[in-house]
Amino acid sequence: MTLLPQEPVLEARDLYRFFHAGDEETLALRGVSLSLYRGQMVAVVGPSGSGKSTLLACLAGLDEPDGGTVRIAGERITRRSEATRARIRARGVGVLVQAGNLVEHLTVLGNVEIAQRVAGAHDARRARALLAELDLERQEDARPSTLSGGEAARAGVAVALANDPSVLLADEPTGELDRLSEAAVLELFARLARAGGAVCVVTHSDRVAEAADRIVRLADGNVVDG
Repeated sequence: MTLLPQEPVLEARDLYRFFHAGDEETLALRGVSLSLYRGQMVAVVGPSGSGKSTLLACLAGLDEPDGGTVRIAGERITRRSEATRARIRARGVGVLVQAGNLVEHLTVLGNVEIAQRVAGAHDARRARALLAELDLERQEDARPSTLSGGEAARAGVAVALANDPSVLLADEPTGELDRLSEAAVLELFARLARAGGAVCVVTHSDRVAEAADRIVRLADGNVVDG
């Protein structure tokens, strides 16, 4: 029997992104293409200013590229309304950004539960179990402003993983974590990939890159390797 090639769960083609400041124009992405497959963890690495965070924002539909397309599970997310992009994300995309993953007026547990409710999959037992795996059970009733940097980072990971997403997009998820916490987060990411999810992590961490199945290197808005 001939096996058909696996279809990517997320596919970005020829992404361009320009930023303007006065008369200056910055090309953050210059025709970047990237495919994510189920069962795989991809690390996107490169120097600061290489376009990593811009790429992740475009993949998640949080930013609109000036050219190119992004499809998630075959459905185009680029050049769609914000309501449509939010619906696509809620259906199976976990997003972890460097800031803004937590709602300040909600507790840590409340943040995880509201992420579940948006997708119509509220499960308080799973929410608490996820916090326990991230060593946050004692902080479940805390507000985000009272958390340390590491606790807030782990709480953001919990929100991103709240619905057991089929695609996880994470921007520097371990930047504020010690080695032990980083290992726990990487194990959760690896578990998601083993269960058939696709994980894409923007990172400066050598340990995160080493844990990935594939490394994509960016430089000056271009893919130079991977």
